[in-house]
Amino acid sequence: MNYSATAPYVWDPNFADAPDCLLSADQCVIQAQHYFVKGLIEIPVIGSDEVFSWGVWVSLSRENFSRAADLWDTPGRESEKPYFGWLTTELTIYSPTTINLKTNLHTRPVGERPLIELEPTDHPLAVEQRVGITMDRVREIAESLLHGARSESG
Repeated sequence: MNYSATAPYVWDPNFADAPDCLLSADQCVIQAQHYFVKGLIEIPVIGSDEVFSWGVWVSLSRENFSRAADLWDTPGRESEKPYFGWLTTELTIYSPTTINLKTNLHTRPVGERPLIELEPTDHPLAVEQRVGITMDRVREIAESLLHGARSESG
């Protein structure tokens, strides 16, 4: 019921050894100039109590990234106001691109990934987040991702 991107769209494996770059499971810094946090776009599954999640990356300003990092292990951090960001994960099953969709990143309790709320536009991903998806759509996404992975590896 979820898919997760390992790095922001703009990450290059050559950055891995650079002193001004960092990629962890939750945070990413590129050349000490670009800052990213991983969070979840949660989509309700219609007719169930289940949620489909996209684990994606959002770029934040240096100030918001620093604030989020400072509070990362602080109980009560979920009372923080949302941080504005740009989606930096390409979800290829959507058209047009998901790169640079406007978002708000909502911090949740320590140990939980932040919630990413998309700007309420007519982009298909934003619509799905607002209205939910059917279990058939979940299967369609899974099949698309599975076949995409096969074609990339073979």
